[in-house]
Parts: sequence; C-alpha cells; structure tokens
Amino acid sequence: MSKKSKIIGAGTGLASATVAGTTASSVVGASAAGIMSATAGTAGASLAGVAGASGLAGGAATASGMAAIGSAVGGGMATGAIITAAAPIAIIGAVGYGLVSLWDEW
Repeated sequence: MSKKSKIIGAGTGLASATVAGTTASSVVGASAAGIMSATAGTAGASLAGVAGASGLAGGAATASGMAAIGSAVGGGMATGAIITAAAPIAIIGAVGYGLVSLWDEW
C-alpha cells in the first residue's frame, strides 16, 4: 500500500465522518419533516430517492428510501439520512483509493 492510497483512505474517512456528524446533528431527534428539510437538495437525498419504494415520487420516495436504508442497519429515517449523506463521499474515496492502488501496482 502506497503513501498516496493511505492519504486518500484517511482523507475519505475523515470527510465521511465529518458529513455524517454534521448530518446527525441536524436529523437526530427531528421529525420526518425536519429530516427532509435538513437533507433537501443533497446528493444523499437523491440517493435515498432512488432507493425509495416503487411508485412513489419526490419527497415520498426520498423519505421511504431513507427509512429503508436506515432499517437495513436497525435504525430509521434519521439513520438512513446519515448513511446516504456520507455514502457519496465514501464511494468516491473508494474509487480513488482503488485507482491509486491499481496505478501503484503497475
């Protein structure tokens, strides 16, 4: 493992934790409307909308997606909001880490 891939991994972990913490401070203990308001227009909300129940659109799809993602780990809509907020950063970091690791192998 190279120094570059360690830096990418550490940076991604720190960024994901920061976003998750910021989102958590906004959504933990909030109502469904508060969670939707705190996450409106974010990449996480878009991701949750894709995971939403079939046949739903807009806020209903986003809310059901957050609830479904949160329930996968034993939580609810707030947990899903935290996961979906951090997921895009984690995915980009994992791709970057993989590319740098692959490049270092050549």
